[in-house]
Amino acid sequence: MLVGTAVRRVAIVGGVRIPFARAHTAYAAVGNQDMLTAVFRALVERFDLAGVRLGDVAAGAVIKHPRDYNLTRECVLSCGLDPGTAGLDLQRACGTSLEAAIMMANKIALGQIDCGIAGGVDTISDPPVAYPRDYQRLLLASARGKSLRARLTPWLGLRMRHFKPVLPAVVEPRTGLSMGQSAELMAQRWRISRADQDGLAYESHMRAAAAWRAGFYDDLVVPCLGLRTDNNIRADTSLEKLSRLRPSFDPRDGTLTAGNSTPMTDGASAVLLASEEWAARRKLPVLAWLRYGKVWAVDFASGKDGLLMAPAYAVPAMLHDAGLTLQDFDYYEIHEAFAAQVLCTLAAWHSPAFCREALGLAAPLGAIDLGRLNVKGGSVAIGHPFAATGTRILATLAKLLAGDAGAKRGLISICTAGGMGVTAIVER
Repeated sequence: MLVGTAVRRVAIVGGVRIPFARAHTAYAAVGNQDMLTAVFRALVERFDLAGVRLGDVAAGAVIKHPRDYNLTRECVLSCGLDPGTAGLDLQRACGTSLEAAIMMANKIALGQIDCGIAGGVDTISDPPVAYPRDYQRLLLASARGKSLRARLTPWLGLRMRHFKPVLPAVVEPRTGLSMGQSAELMAQRWRISRADQDGLAYESHMRAAAAWRAGFYDDLVVPCLGLRTDNNIRADTSLEKLSRLRPSFDPRDGTLTAGNSTPMTDGASAVLLASEEWAARRKLPVLAWLRYGKVWAVDFASGKDGLLMAPAYAVPAMLHDAGLTLQDFDYYEIHEAFAAQVLCTLAAWHSPAFCREALGLAAPLGAIDLGRLNVKGGSVAIGHPFAATGTRILATLAKLLAGDAGAKRGLISICTAGGMGVTAIVER
């Protein structure tokens, strides 16, 4: 619902994240609430928001404990904002925080709110550990008992198998395949070589390491629990080292390895979005404008499309909305779930057959300048706490555009589990 007389521009004021850490390392003793609260608190301190009531805060996590059913609101109550600030949990797998930013931007654009925070967090180190379904039924049957006998009788069925925990797995329920196995099938379909995947992974590490050395991340990342930088980046890796790694998902013919895939990661990130007027009143910067967003989904379960190919459809649809071509961008931020996924998407956009048959286009979208792709490193190097990647990328891209007087716009593309994708266009 439009509140007011016109749609407003949405400013990206700034973003903050904690260093991303490989699972079971720096953040092994904390969980989602601690990490997301740390990021919210850093935003509050940086932009002098203590005691301020924001229009809304939206964030989420892919892996959550039942106790975190109101995760975002709890983090809001602990970060220094006015307690009257609301909080919303949402989840769209790896696109969660970018989806949160798009939703928050829509509220601002329509005049419903003047400002808000979008973010995401995920932990592999603190997963919810469940027990088998028949053990749950036993417990509930005992709890429902009206007498001592009725409460004790179900326990006669207790067996050793009930104590075997059920851990969360990154597996698609529709196919039974892990994301890595699905990406292997995509690499085979699009004939993506191991060498090209390793080359992209190498560039990701080199660019991320160079960005840290140059101080690019100094104001985007706040220390947390003694960690000051992302601890997955391998500045000393080489193409030779990457080439020696064994396949991770297909021992015989696989091309995906631990080196060209994202590691399991813990971390959190968030961005502050606002109307132009609200930012001006508080004398806050406008790094860039969040202008367009698009979501898509593909039929991966039947095998028609690859699991992670939705951005190949979402981006062309978004370009149509914006009246732009794929080459009209100064920076491209494509989430590196796997190096293979990025290369499959680029191959699809360059394919006359795919663009004609799948997208209904008269000509292919074409190629992009790889020198403008993930110029400060991507997820393979930096890491990928599922729900946190979107706003990590959004804050990075906004800073890139703000620091480049000749740049006009950047493209964000994020694939997700469930055969979905979330994309956005950021302009200066």
